[in-house]
Amino acid sequence: MAAPLEEQENCVEREMNSLSVSENTSASDDDEVTDYLMQFVEKEIGCDLKALSKVSGMLEKLKAENKALEEQVMTASSSVPLRVSAALETAEKSQSNLESLLQKERILSNTLQQHLQGAQSWADRLGQTLGQLDTIEKHLKYLQCLARIEELSDSIQQCLMTSSTWEAAGAISTMAKLDVSLQESGCSHLQAFLRETLRFWHKILKDRLTGDFEEVLTQLQWPFISPPTPSLSPPANAQELNSQLELLVSQLLALQTSDDLISEEPSSRLGFPQSIPLSLPIKIMLVPLSKRFKYHFTGNRQTNSLNKPEWYLTQVLMWMGNNSNFMEEKIQPILDHSRANINAKVELCRGLLSLAQEKLALDASRLLYDDALFCHLVDEVLQFEKELRSTHAYPSTLPGALHILLEEAVLQKWLSVERKMALEKVDAMLSAEGAWSSQYRDITDMDELKAPDCAETFMTLLLVITDRYRSLPSPRAQLSFLALQRELVDDFRIRLTQVMKEESRNPLGVRYCAILNAANYISAVLIDWGDNVFFLQLQQAAVALGDEVLGPMGATETGRLASLEGSLFEELLGLLERLRGDMMGRLLDTVMRDVREKTQTYIRDRWLSLPSQCDQATMSLSSSACPMMLCLRDHLLQLQQLLSLPLFQTFWQGLAERLDLFLYQDLILYNHFNEGGAAQLQFDMTRNLFPLFGHYCKRPENFFKQVKEACIILTLNVGPALLLRDVLREAEDELFVPESLQPSPEAALNELGVYRLPPYDVSILLGLRASWPAQ
Repeated sequence: MAAPLEEQENCVEREMNSLSVSENTSASDDDEVTDYLMQFVEKEIGCDLKALSKVSGMLEKLKAENKALEEQVMTASSSVPLRVSAALETAEKSQSNLESLLQKERILSNTLQQHLQGAQSWADRLGQTLGQLDTIEKHLKYLQCLARIEELSDSIQQCLMTSSTWEAAGAISTMAKLDVSLQESGCSHLQAFLRETLRFWHKILKDRLTGDFEEVLTQLQWPFISPPTPSLSPPANAQELNSQLELLVSQLLALQTSDDLISEEPSSRLGFPQSIPLSLPIKIMLVPLSKRFKYHFTGNRQTNSLNKPEWYLTQVLMWMGNNSNFMEEKIQPILDHSRANINAKVELCRGLLSLAQEKLALDASRLLYDDALFCHLVDEVLQFEKELRSTHAYPSTLPGALHILLEEAVLQKWLSVERKMALEKVDAMLSAEGAWSSQYRDITDMDELKAPDCAETFMTLLLVITDRYRSLPSPRAQLSFLALQRELVDDFRIRLTQVMKEESRNPLGVRYCAILNAANYISAVLIDWGDNVFFLQLQQAAVALGDEVLGPMGATETGRLASLEGSLFEELLGLLERLRGDMMGRLLDTVMRDVREKTQTYIRDRWLSLPSQCDQATMSLSSSACPMMLCLRDHLLQLQQLLSLPLFQTFWQGLAERLDLFLYQDLILYNHFNEGGAAQLQFDMTRNLFPLFGHYCKRPENFFKQVKEACIILTLNVGPALLLRDVLREAEDELFVPESLQPSPEAALNELGVYRLPPYDVSILLGLRASWPAQ
C-alpha cells in the first residue's frame, strides 16, 4: 500500500509543477503561485493522508478547466484580428471625412472674410444713416412735444377766455402729466420750458379759482376764530353757496398734480419725516389762519414770547376745534363725492400743525441754553401732543409735534435737563424732614410696604419721566430715557447704601428699617415694570438695536432678554437684592446677639436636677427663660411695626431658623437632662417659644424642627428610648440587615415624628438623657 501512495504523491507534485509553469509567464511570480498552490492543497486535502484519494478527481477537474480556458483564448485570438481591422478601417474613413470638412471650413471662412471686408463700407454708411435717422426721430419727438405744449397752452388760453374752467383744468392736468413723463429724460431745456409754461397757466387759473373760493368762504364766515354759534335761520343763498363751494373745491382738486409739481415749499422740514403735500383747497382755506398765526407769533409782538409757548400751541388747538365741524359737514362730502381719498379734518389739523412745528423748531434751538424755559417748552409740547391725539383724533401714523424733540441736539438737551432736575429732586427729597417716614403710616390697609416718603417720591419721579417719553415715536429715544432711569435708580441705591452705613450702628432704629423698606419697595416696583407691556416692547427694541443705546450686553444677557426670561432691570434688581440681604443679615445678627445675651442664664439652668412633672402641680415657664422670651417678643413687635409685611416675614423666618440652630447647639447639646429637665424644656419650647411665632403662621413648630425633634427624643418614655438606642447601636455596629424584620433607624425615627435629625445626632441626644434604668 505504500507504493501506490508514493506514486500518487509524486503524480500530484508533477501536476502542481506543470500547472505552476503553464500559468506563470514571469519568474518573479513563482513564489506567489507556489504559496497559492500550497494554500489550495492545504484547504482541499489538509494533513489527512487518507484524503489523497481525492487528488485524481481534482486533477481531472483542473485539466477540464485548463482545456476550457485554452479554447476561450484560441477563440478570442482568432476574432481579435477581424475586430481590429474593422476598427482601423472605420478610423481611416472618419479621418478622411474630417479632413474634407476642415478643407470646406477653410474655404467658407476665407469667402466669408472677403465678403465682410467688402460689406464693411456699406455697414459704415448704413450706421451713419441710422444714426441720422435716430437723431431726426429725437428732433421730431422734441418738436412734437413742443407742439403738444403749444397746443395745450393755446387750449388753456382759449378755455380761460371762454370761462371754460373745467376744460382749462383738464388741459393743465394733462400738461402736468407730460411734465411728470419728461422727468426721466435728459431734455433739461424742454423740462424748464414746460415747467415755466405750466407754472404760468396754473397760477392764472389758481388765482382765479382762489379768488372765487375765498369769496365763497367769506360768505360762509370762514375761518371760525372763536367757537361758532349756531344760527337760527340759514342765509337766503345757502344752496347757491353750497353749490359754488362744491364746484370750486372740485376744480381746485383737479389742479392738485400741477400744484404739487410747481410748489416751492420743501417736501420735508428739519427733524420731520417726509409727508405728502396738503390738498390745494385745504391749503387755500388755511391762508387766513396762517396770516393770523404769523401776525401774532412772529416779529416783535408781545404774544411772541419764548417763555409762553402755550399761547400759540393753545391757539392752534382752538382753531382745530372751532373749524372741525365745518370741515366735516361742508368739505368732507365734497371730497367724498370727488372720490378724493382725503380726510378734511385731518388735513386741517396737518396744516395748522405745520405752523406749530415750524415755530417749535425755531424756539427749541433758541432755548437750548436756558434750562427752565426749555423744560417748560417740553412740558407744553407733551401736553399739546396728548390733546392733539386724544381730543382731535389725529392719526398716530402721521408725525406730530414730538418729532421736534427727536432732533439730536434737542434730545440730548432734554436728557441732560431730566438728569439734572431728577438729581436735584433726589437731593431735596433725601434732605426733607419726613424723608424716612411713610405718609400712609396711619392707614393700616395701605401701608403694607411701609415705603418711606423719599422712596415713594423717587419712584413717582421715575414714573413721571416714563409718562413723558412713553409717547415718543422713536424706540431709540425711548431707550435713551430708559438708560437715564436705570442710571438714576443706581444712583439712588448708592445713596441708600451711604445712609445705611451711617445708620449701621443702630440696625434696630427707625431710619435703618426705613432704608430696608425703601430698597424692598423699589425692587417690587421694578419687578412690576419688568412685566409691563411698554417695557417688554422696549426690551425687544433693545435686543434689535443691540449695544447702541444701553451699552454692551453679553450673549447670555441678550438671549435672556430676547426670550423674555430676564428684564431690563435685572442688573439693578440684583444689586438691590444684595443691599437688602446685607441689611437683613445685619439686622438678624443684632437681634440674635441680644437674644444670646438674654439666654445665657437659661442655658446654665439646673437641667439635671429639676423636679419631674409628677412632682409639680402645674408646669410654668422657667424663670431663667423670661428674659429671652421678653427680648424676642419686644423685637418681634418692634420690627413688625417698622418693617414692611414681606420684609418682616423674611425677618421672623430667618430669626426662627437661627434661633432653632442656637438653642439646639448651645442649649440642648451643651447640657444633660433628667426627666424633669426634659419636660421643662419641652414645656418652655412648645407652650411659650413656639406661640411667640404663632401670631405670624399657623404651625410655628415647623420652623423649629431641630428643637422640636430634640424635645421628642429627650422626653421619650424609657421603653421606647431603650428600643431606639438598640436600633441605633445595631446600625452603628453594622449589624443591621435590610431584609430583616428589624426596622431601619430612619423608619424608627419617622414613627416617633423625627424627620430632620440624623441617627448620629439622635444617638448623642439619647446620651444626654440622665434617666436610664441602669444608671
